[in-house]
Amino acid sequence: QVQVVESGGGSVQPGGSLRLSCTVSGNILSFNAIDWHRQAPGQQRELVAGIGKNGIIRYADAVKGRFTISRDNGANTVYLQMDNLKPEDTAVYYCNAWKVRASDYDIDDYWGQGTQVTVSS
Repeated sequence: QVQVVESGGGSVQPGGSLRLSCTVSGNILSFNAIDWHRQAPGQQRELVAGIGKNGIIRYADAVKGRFTISRDNGANTVYLQMDNLKPEDTAVYYCNAWKVRASDYDIDDYWGQGTQVTVSS
């Protein structure tokens, strides 16, 4: 069973920075992509950033220019560097590793438990 473990959350003041880590058991390049999502209280879970196995990166408009996603293939870890944090970035951040099964094109989907990020003065 694939395990996905997030770390690095915490509390910061507006304008501060945090770096989240997502470590996956197994080769991260075996997944189609590793994505970061977040869910604020009372809100739906939303995609924040993702990195494909081909290196293609995408960001939500709300975080472009402030968040940077990267990966360390040898460590099977994906990072989310979050700069210039705003109160509206407050949420639980989840890492999602997914792949399309070659046998039936269904998706194997693995989620971490989440890490809390709180931005407040």
